[in-house]
Amino acid sequence: MEAFIERLIALNPIWIYFVSGIISYIENIFPPFPSDVVLVAAGYLCATGQVNIWIVLIVSTLGGTLGFMSMYSIGFWFGMKVVEKGKLKFINLEKVHKVERWFKQYGYFVVVLNRFLAGTRAVIAFFTGISELSFWKTTILAAFSSLIWNGILLMTGNALGKNWRAVYDYLSAYGSVVTIVSLLFLGILIAYNIQRKQNKQNI
Repeated sequence: MEAFIERLIALNPIWIYFVSGIISYIENIFPPFPSDVVLVAAGYLCATGQVNIWIVLIVSTLGGTLGFMSMYSIGFWFGMKVVEKGKLKFINLEKVHKVERWFKQYGYFVVVLNRFLAGTRAVIAFFTGISELSFWKTTILAAFSSLIWNGILLMTGNALGKNWRAVYDYLSAYGSVVTIVSLLFLGILIAYNIQRKQNKQNI
């Protein structure tokens, strides 16, 4: 990762803009991809005057939004068909439908938070599509989430300057903790809703 960042820093500004956008896109498809660290490094380059912070913010936000909506589209057009045909044996159809109903109720709020939930962004986008939430409303909220999060990363790199590498370990720890907490929270919330419905049926 360190070597990749060093190569990025040595690139022509045009390529830095391109890499910032494409990595922000890919990260939504393959969650382990380290787009957050790249944007912090780009923030440092903004401080040196090598690239323009507004251009990096725009291209990274565009890339992140397009990546999210790509996964949304996959979920919308193919997600439920694949699950219902039983091609993914490890996925329980009944549980998928329960998650789908949960997303229809709370999905837009989760979309706003998605950029802050490292490690679960692709899953959120996929289930947003399966739940058939509004395409345009989802796009706007995903763009807003990406804009805020990317802005924070760029400003962090800008403020840290040459010490931007210090944030790498923090981002890694943050991503791991947020992923675990998010999955636990989602599981507890789904279990709570299921239990509440069962209690109503028993009354």
